[in-house]
Amino acid sequence: MPSLQYVAFFMDLEPFPEEILLLILSFVPAQDLVLRCRLVSKRWKRLVDAPSLWRIKCERERRKEILLLAGKCRSFSWQKMCVKTPLSRNLLRNPFGVEILNHWNVTHGALGWGVETNISILVGAEQQICFVTSFMWCEKSQIIDLLQEGLEEHLLDVHQPSICISDWYAGRHECGCEYKIKVQLLAANKQTVLKAFSLAPDPIPQWNDTRYHQVSYEFRDYGPGVRYVKFRHKGRDTKLWSGWYGARITNSSVTVKCDDLTCCG
Repeated sequence: MPSLQYVAFFMDLEPFPEEILLLILSFVPAQDLVLRCRLVSKRWKRLVDAPSLWRIKCERERRKEILLLAGKCRSFSWQKMCVKTPLSRNLLRNPFGVEILNHWNVTHGALGWGVETNISILVGAEQQICFVTSFMWCEKSQIIDLLQEGLEEHLLDVHQPSICISDWYAGRHECGCEYKIKVQLLAANKQTVLKAFSLAPDPIPQWNDTRYHQVSYEFRDYGPGVRYVKFRHKGRDTKLWSGWYGARITNSSVTVKCDDLTCCG
């Protein structure tokens, strides 16, 4: 049987008019446009650096949140928004425990944090895995650098897009538990608290239905200077049982949304 032969085919795109070239480039992944296509020629660099290409790409990919933001915000980086995609995605890392405790700053109480498969299904969750606490307070936290994630100072200070947090917690059927959460918006020094949300719901009693409860909050009109989000939660059981019978926590999230910006300056 004869061996298959592959012939490489190269097409010179330089003779193409800009309208056609922009359309072709709009199918290239955003990161490759910035890291590779900009280096091809001065013409390609000019096209990649201009808004037209990114607008065509966003329209074709139906990136409505970026198009909405571009229409409202005068100081706007198409490249950064399209490459880092900071809008409407979860900025917390490892929200389910798939990577065990990676990316979390952890304080272990008693036997510390564990990770297990959900006892009760959390409908709509990407993973059915949860963190579980022991019989003394187990706490973990993350600090999100909003600028590093792709947001810009002008956007945060002037337009103040909504910063939305969500968390899900539950207990085991045979044991009660406690859960607490605190989320802070921090200034550039990582110390000054500009806005905060905290909640300590009533404990889940023993012999509960194991269903998940959601905590959610939306930061709006938080003023200029926000650069970090500190997300922190903790849990424990109420019976002091040896093992992992405390609060089960999963599907934590921090998202930034631009549906209703504060102003259009």
